[in-house]
Amino acid sequence: MTTSSAGATPDAYGHTVPEGSTETWKDKKRYLWLLGLAVPGFGVLAVVGYAYTDWWIWLLVGPILINALIPVLDLAFGVDPSNPPDDVIEQLENDRYYRWVIFAYLPLQFFILFSVMHMLAYGNPIAALTDLLGITNWVADTFGADLVRPMTENGSSDLTWWEKLFLTISVAGVMGIGINTAHELGHKKESVERWLSKIALAPTFYGHFYIEHNRGHHVRVATPEDPASSRLGESFWAFWPRTVSGSLKSAWEVEAKRYKRKGTHPFHLGNDVLNAWLMSVVLYGAIVAIYGWQVIPYCLVIIVFGFSLLEIINYLEHYGMKRQKVGEKQRYERVLPMHSWNSNNIVTNVFLYHLQRHSDHHANPTRRYQTLRDFKESPALPTGYAGMLTLALVPPLWRKVMDHRVVAHLDGDVTLANIAPGKEEKYLRRFPPPVEHQVSAEDVWAQRYDGEVLAAKCPGCSYTYEVAAGDEHEGFPAGTAWNEIPDDWTCPDCGVRDKIDFIPFDPEKVGLETGAGGLSSTTGEARS
Repeated sequence: MTTSSAGATPDAYGHTVPEGSTETWKDKKRYLWLLGLAVPGFGVLAVVGYAYTDWWIWLLVGPILINALIPVLDLAFGVDPSNPPDDVIEQLENDRYYRWVIFAYLPLQFFILFSVMHMLAYGNPIAALTDLLGITNWVADTFGADLVRPMTENGSSDLTWWEKLFLTISVAGVMGIGINTAHELGHKKESVERWLSKIALAPTFYGHFYIEHNRGHHVRVATPEDPASSRLGESFWAFWPRTVSGSLKSAWEVEAKRYKRKGTHPFHLGNDVLNAWLMSVVLYGAIVAIYGWQVIPYCLVIIVFGFSLLEIINYLEHYGMKRQKVGEKQRYERVLPMHSWNSNNIVTNVFLYHLQRHSDHHANPTRRYQTLRDFKESPALPTGYAGMLTLALVPPLWRKVMDHRVVAHLDGDVTLANIAPGKEEKYLRRFPPPVEHQVSAEDVWAQRYDGEVLAAKCPGCSYTYEVAAGDEHEGFPAGTAWNEIPDDWTCPDCGVRDKIDFIPFDPEKVGLETGAGGLSSTTGEARS
């Protein structure tokens, strides 16, 4: 994309082309985003490398790339803090090329999963595929006979159990990074992208993430109540069981509450936790039917290692951050750029679709990855997520690198941090707080409602609730008055704004058309 910068206004952080400039802006990462599709290639590289050499080290290509090579490349290629100019954001959002880059991950993800399952059970999947296509001799003559050697013994794979385990761990990394693809898709308003998100989550049996992340984590982020926000002094190994169990519980409670508003039990196929889990049941049922019971232990490794990769990223993103309570209702302040750890290391950002620009993501969850921005006031990690996840596995090193950064970000006041229970005194001794500190107690985001509210709009993502239409999906029949909606209800599209943040307006004065199911955006797309 190329656009003139005339008329563009630099944002508050100075990263756009100056207004009135004759320069043009191009997305220099436009084709770099395709490198994200190299992640499923980790599995291909493992199979091909092992076929040619018979060296078991190829089977560990996933951990080697994730934990060693990408961190080194992050250091070598440095950071990219550039932001797209404001006047190209809408055009970037509507450029479907970026969506197809994301969509393409899914077929590659499942191709690798089934290929590796074949290798675990029956031997070389390349040999099986070339036999099926009738091109084995041509492939052998062109690329070498080793590439299509069967790797079988008595009809089964000739890999040792530990070689199978190494290969499984590599493919688990592909499935775990697939959760990041699901994350990008799950925040979007189009129903097809939301369903693709659940499909991408199926290999890790973590379909409840689709609900918990959007309607749980984004609501409670950087608070002691959030199971997916790590606390100062909490190791990853202590965080893991808390977030895994807490996120599962949170997801079920969100859907149970939604069905309670509908006046029924949550055991319906429309329950987004149950239908996402059903996809995993169907997937692994098919795998066991095709490849036999022998692959079940390796399926379990893929599931646990896969979702653990997600949770270690969760651990990095909000370590020690805490939103303060404000206003008469003592609700948590709105999520600000200061509440998420960020990184502009370009290599990991390309592989993870700008996930490291986490502050803008939490401020604007429905914004697409190519338009996410860097904020100067966001705390920055010393390197990219790839390098930091390796560090997080060693708690003493993690605390040595990160604890003082948390306190420095809070201007030396450790009392403003989200501290692990039982460790408050330890951190107060280690980091004595200033004698005086002030935290604004004013709730500057709350709206004041005078009279009847006929419609209200989320100031973050423009989801609109209209009384005449209601929102059946949320359990609000047509005609449900604004004052009948629970005070703890949050925007169903972005999950960021509370009911009290919504801006009331008269739909007749703005010409808003009424339609069943509520309106999910300014485009007026009906929500199912």
